[in-house]
Amino acid sequence: MHFFLMNEFLLAAPLIIYVGYRLRKLFARRLFKNLSTGIYVFLLLGYPLSEYLSHDAGGPSTRFLMLVGAYALPILLYLVLFVVAADLVLGLLWLTRVVSKATILSPKFRRGRLAVYLFVPAAIVAWGVFNFSHLRVSEYSIQVPRKSASIARLKVVFAADFHLGERTAAGFMERFVDLVNAQKPDVVLIGGDVFEGDRRNEVTEEREAQFRRLRAAYGVFGVPGNHEGYGGNRNDFFAKAGVRLLQDEVVRVDEAFTLAGRKDGRSGNRKSIAELLGGTPHDLPVILLDHRPIDLENASRSIADIQLSGHTHLGQLFPANLVTRHQYELDWGYKKKRNTHVFVTSGVQLWGPPVRTVGASEILVIDVTLI
Repeated sequence: MHFFLMNEFLLAAPLIIYVGYRLRKLFARRLFKNLSTGIYVFLLLGYPLSEYLSHDAGGPSTRFLMLVGAYALPILLYLVLFVVAADLVLGLLWLTRVVSKATILSPKFRRGRLAVYLFVPAAIVAWGVFNFSHLRVSEYSIQVPRKSASIARLKVVFAADFHLGERTAAGFMERFVDLVNAQKPDVVLIGGDVFEGDRRNEVTEEREAQFRRLRAAYGVFGVPGNHEGYGGNRNDFFAKAGVRLLQDEVVRVDEAFTLAGRKDGRSGNRKSIAELLGGTPHDLPVILLDHRPIDLENASRSIADIQLSGHTHLGQLFPANLVTRHQYELDWGYKKKRNTHVFVTSGVQLWGPPVRTVGASEILVIDVTLI
């Protein structure tokens, strides 16, 4: 399990206990009370169990428990949020005498209340599963100085945060590659976190083969993300997959544009943007790949015309997007800062639960006009 989630569980413990108690009270028969408590405890332990199982080999029953456990966290999250919010509203209605205490305690009202408490969180998670599993295209058009480039237009496809692992749906990579190739890109750029990190069945020949199917006039380039560091050296995979990995490197691409790729900040020994681009000629448009959008001020003061990042997932699950909005200057979308066009994608997939209640599973298609 990702350790930082433990802090959230501990902070939310009073609310989690409260909701478990409230749900138990709404059941009339002791059998259903005990059954509800058992299911609630499973929801609480399901995601840590799923994370534990995802690191070890196992048969079909293990994989089933792992997949079921992956959904436990978002179900618990929205169950807690909804029950607490609904109880506050109901308490306000009682205090203002809109609803009487007798009505609240009536068996019919209790049954309806329980049905709503269970249905709404399930519906939210079901929508989040649908939203996560439907990869779409987000299109942008920008203009940058042409300088002495040999081209007048450039179509860039950018994708990040694949988090490939045991839970990745069969056929996902094939659908991803087909969608990218359908855009007829000039260059495909990969923004890191290709793997979940330190999991079984991540690196496979089939995934290498799918990446090799990507078609772009100038090729496929990428940078590592923080999750690449969790599972050891992945350079062999990228080489076999036909992705040129840039780690604090600058390449000149066919007198058309310059591409710079940074190591992930987690490594602790990467070059600053000034060091990376300091000796770069100014005669071509410059595209900067940086997995995390955390250095926008320095990027905007450099010669970078475009910066592409991922990492944030736009929080993935509401209300975590409120945290990313506060944490990052740009946690998703597009912003022009000075002369640098900054793009942050919410990612093609996610780590952890395959549920997305904010943002979209997307690839970015950026039509660049050189003027």
